[in-house]
Amino acid sequence: MSFLGFASYYRQNLKDFAVHARSLYRVFDQQTVFDMTQERIQEYEKIKHALTNAPLLMMPEWKLPFKLYINACGEGLGAALHQVQIVNDKPYDGTILFISRQIKPTEARY
Repeated sequence: MSFLGFASYYRQNLKDFAVHARSLYRVFDQQTVFDMTQERIQEYEKIKHALTNAPLLMMPEWKLPFKLYINACGEGLGAALHQVQIVNDKPYDGTILFISRQIKPTEARY
């Protein structure tokens, strides 16, 4: 659980964190028998890789327009805030922030 707490602290820097962490959080569900399946090991490895290879985030330029990319699926909601800035005399579409969360069981029914 401490790994998930650590990773969750950086969730705004990790793309699709909620989707990858969902099966790992289920391990600690009281109705679930502790079972580290191959799927959970793969999700753990994805989060570990994302923590050690996170993309560089840009500082926002408040005078420039922003782009908001959103995504939803049956397991989670996510968004990424981007902005096109000039880097080395070329336009660069960089990420400013990632946000994500798991869909709650009551929300999944709709």
